[in-house]
Amino acid sequence: MSDNLPDTLAQRLTARLGADIVAATEWRGETVIEVLPENWLRVAQLLRDEAEFRFEQVVDVCGVDYLSYGQAEWDTTDVSNQGFSRGVEGQGPGRFRWSERPLVAARHGRFAVVAQLLSLTHNRRLRLKSHCHDDALPIMPSLTALHPGVNWFEREAFDLYGIVFDGHPDLRRILTDYGFVGHPFRKDFPLIGNVEVRYDAEKQRVIYEPVSIDPRVLVPRVIRDDSRYDQAQAEAATSAAAGK
Repeated sequence: MSDNLPDTLAQRLTARLGADIVAATEWRGETVIEVLPENWLRVAQLLRDEAEFRFEQVVDVCGVDYLSYGQAEWDTTDVSNQGFSRGVEGQGPGRFRWSERPLVAARHGRFAVVAQLLSLTHNRRLRLKSHCHDDALPIMPSLTALHPGVNWFEREAFDLYGIVFDGHPDLRRILTDYGFVGHPFRKDFPLIGNVEVRYDAEKQRVIYEPVSIDPRVLVPRVIRDDSRYDQAQAEAATSAAAGK
């Protein structure tokens, strides 16, 4: 292929879509393109219909909450014979409002929608992503007119993240109970929830009441390099060399 022609899928998408793309990346064989919400439907239709791409199927649509993105509730990474020391003091998820977020999280809007596309014709996948403009009321155009099968995916993202899909034919909760308050996949949603459900023997019915346990913080797991694996490989290589 000529050096003047786009080689990778990300390059071809950038050349074809131009200003419609905010970013296009390829990493470890995965291609991701980001577009503005106003270009969401037009780009999805082009990706579906043009023979060069032919992403006929949307296999998943989900929401993303970038609250506290890039932050972790680890106050130190010192290692001792008892493992990593850690703490839960700090500005982790649920400990500050979005307007008070650390600057590292202010790069994009808080909420994003991600669609996983599949091309059966060309046997390849593509991740389509867009950040909602409004953090208080995140809105994204619905893909149901182009891909009817995303109906329940968008309802799930609405239920769990509170993202409104404009043009959806039946946008209502799909997983939570009737009268549920809040969106449980938002990072500022309390881990203990807002209410608990129990059966009241005196009233002989199920009742809702405030949670009866103390608030708690889930410390996110931070994956770091572990020298034990390198050491084990070195010892294995040494043993193999000695055996020869």
